[in-house]
Amino acid sequence: MVDLSTKYLGLNLKNPIVASSSPLSKKVENAKRLEDAGAAAVVMYSLFEEQITHESTALDHFLNRGTESYAEALTYFPEMEHYYVGPERYLELIQSLKKVLEIPVIGSLNGVSAGGWINYARKIEQAGADALELNIYSLPTDPEVPGNQVEDEYISLVASIRKEISIPLSIKLSPYFSSLAHFASRMVKAGANGLTLFNRFYQPDIDIDQLEVVPDLVLSDPGDMRLPLRWVAILNGRLDADLALSSGVHSGEDILKAVMAGANAVMLTSELLRSGPGRTQEVLDEVKALMVKLEYESITQMHGSMSQKSVADPAAFERAYYMKTLTSFDNKL
Repeated sequence: MVDLSTKYLGLNLKNPIVASSSPLSKKVENAKRLEDAGAAAVVMYSLFEEQITHESTALDHFLNRGTESYAEALTYFPEMEHYYVGPERYLELIQSLKKVLEIPVIGSLNGVSAGGWINYARKIEQAGADALELNIYSLPTDPEVPGNQVEDEYISLVASIRKEISIPLSIKLSPYFSSLAHFASRMVKAGANGLTLFNRFYQPDIDIDQLEVVPDLVLSDPGDMRLPLRWVAILNGRLDADLALSSGVHSGEDILKAVMAGANAVMLTSELLRSGPGRTQEVLDEVKALMVKLEYESITQMHGSMSQKSVADPAAFERAYYMKTLTSFDNKL
């Protein structure tokens, strides 16, 4: 019997498979199906900074509207269900999940500013979350703002949230930094216990008939795993933080590749959205079968075995293999 257990963010996981942030976590019954199928932890769908600030603005409007009128005009007070939405229900869902699930529940905050919304990190902890994942989803578009200013703002944000909570904190990064390894190191020094590589920025499309910019959700495919796989392998052992691989994970083989590169946890999303929570058990069975075939006894044994610091040719993860990769097609032409 192979040992699939691992540790991520100080949490003991029964295997490396984590159901990452998706609509599946919006319902308790779906989260329970993920647990029953073998998921070792679940990351909740993101609570957005905009949701919190919108609720605060709306509440202020409702509570102050009509204050100049007669005291008897009680109809000016808002009906609770009209504004008591979003953030508070998110916290209630965490509490509900903790009552039903035995696996860790990881909250998710999505934002970029240093506003009062970061106080919700503490509220998420108080609601019972075992850890928090901060999803920094920002696209700097001002040509006058230099990259170091953007990075400094992110570091300040992480440090501010670290002060708010005592539970483990993971940062979901994008790959779009000029010196990703250095920036990752700064994140850890600012208080991150883990890094999730990578955040997928959903790209808009253009509807040429309606002349509109439209949202377009494209689920990942296995090829999307190459980029995070490379960087997990490069960062493994260089940072005092756990690593989670996200994007392009669809099979048991993908799980093992991620672990061999150095991932402590592997995020599964698109495959679950396509096939449903039950797919988790199938992927887990694939992992077990491959481990037996490759004669691995435990996840710990294979962890980081193919990272940059462990392989015979570390240059395979760097520029040295760029020309070799291109010339590999010469004999096929």
